[in-house]
Amino acid sequence: MSARAADRLRDLALLGPGLGWLALFLVVPCGIVFVFSFFERGVYGGIDYTFTLENFGRALDPIYLKILLNSARIAGTATLIALLIGYPAAYAIARAPRNRQTGYLVLVMLPFWSNYLIRTYAWIVLLNREGLINRGLGGLGVISEPLPLLYNEFAIVTGLVYNYLPFVVLAIYASISRLNPEVLEASEDLGAPSWRTFLRVTLPLTLPGVAAGAVFVFVLSVGNFITPDLLGGGRLQMVGNLIYDQFLTARDWPFGAALSFFLIAVMMLLLFTQALLVRRAQGEGGAHG
Repeated sequence: MSARAADRLRDLALLGPGLGWLALFLVVPCGIVFVFSFFERGVYGGIDYTFTLENFGRALDPIYLKILLNSARIAGTATLIALLIGYPAAYAIARAPRNRQTGYLVLVMLPFWSNYLIRTYAWIVLLNREGLINRGLGGLGVISEPLPLLYNEFAIVTGLVYNYLPFVVLAIYASISRLNPEVLEASEDLGAPSWRTFLRVTLPLTLPGVAAGAVFVFVLSVGNFITPDLLGGGRLQMVGNLIYDQFLTARDWPFGAALSFFLIAVMMLLLFTQALLVRRAQGEGGAHG
């Protein structure tokens, strides 16, 4: 018992700083946001500490629900495109020679070496009517007038995919690199063609990585307010912009807190779903082993 108690104390000592950091800078702020959502807006902004449930009723108004659903649609589109691009890239990196994989992963992470705002502004240079893409297509004779590539949903989705694609590639790469090659060889030895091996073996066993990458992109995209502001020109409002405006423009902190709570609830549901997928996949992997 003394040895077990010593092990527990050691584990607590190792976990303590990380858990304390998360509690102080994640749990406590989320708790404050949750508490604020039950109060009223002050006359000149801020908080009037009068209990009410009106903020949650306002959050369910069709106007705000439409913004939430629109945000989910845009984030879902960005997630789907990121998966379609990221899975082949991750698969190619995982199947490349070992001595080249690190270099490929560095290239994937290369965009993170620059500031998020700089990367977003770079897309403005590329997509505007006098930008490199329109000039290039015009020079080749493909188009006769500039395409409307900026300040619309296309630009927002493009920016979201570009900025969050590395998360998908890294998550799926980690899942593919852990595959037992003997399982794939067994499928081939049984006469399955490569495409059937991929659909029946590789893809199901790498679903935890796919789910992790999808959750990363969706959660980060649905709450994003910088990309819609810069690449969307403020013409298309997402829930992140709505929350930002409530806190800093309308100064309606309780309503902004209620909207934030709904967004946090959606994110927690997605993370819980991902955890279930991972546990199920691990159980199936153990059964196959």
